[in-house]
Amino acid sequence: MKFTVLTLFPEIIEGFFSSSIMAKAVERGLIDLRLVDVRDFAFDRHRTCDDAPYGGGAGMVLKAEPLAGALDSVDAADKRVVFPTPSGRPFTQEKACELSREGELVFICGRYEGIDQRIIDLYVDDELSIGDYVISSGEVASLVMIDAIYRLVDGVISGESLEEESFTDDLLEYPHYTRPQVFRGLAVPDILLSGHHAEIARWRHQRRIEKTAANRPELLKRSGDEDRTNTY
Repeated sequence: MKFTVLTLFPEIIEGFFSSSIMAKAVERGLIDLRLVDVRDFAFDRHRTCDDAPYGGGAGMVLKAEPLAGALDSVDAADKRVVFPTPSGRPFTQEKACELSREGELVFICGRYEGIDQRIIDLYVDDELSIGDYVISSGEVASLVMIDAIYRLVDGVISGESLEEESFTDDLLEYPHYTRPQVFRGLAVPDILLSGHHAEIARWRHQRRIEKTAANRPELLKRSGDEDRTNTY
């Protein structure tokens, strides 16, 4: 899978792709990255990419011309283009799964007050929000989405590791424990030491239900487990 990222700050994106599991996925040829510096498509010697908004108001807006030049340089018209924005639809695990099946995704990293609406009208397929809050960096929002997407690509992470993660079957993930067996007076639950795999599976599923009921009760209505919140 290929990620093409249009940005004013390529160095923010580069560090992520050279670290941890992502770096291994790149080395194995499962993931590819193309960075496009939008400033390279500005028309003046100062490489200006923003201007004041028509109609007045605070802040600056990313100009259409350099963004269009950058998008055309990667043949974005023939690819799926994602624009992270607080005014977009919620980015969910289901959406991440959908996008992970694409051959290439093009991300536009916004800045300041946003980007010229005509770029959205002409190029963007998905306006997506990572949450009900505002951040200053489209690069950070893009990396959140990329991180959720790339790990779902076949071969990056084992399928077993993905099966019971949060939001699978609309439930949150069960709690995890490792050595030492007792830490500051808190012991690992006996069931996890029993070796009874079927009972462990039942315990974990019940913990998923209880955690979802406590933290995200609205998810239980979708999972069909809203009546199973008793303690195991």
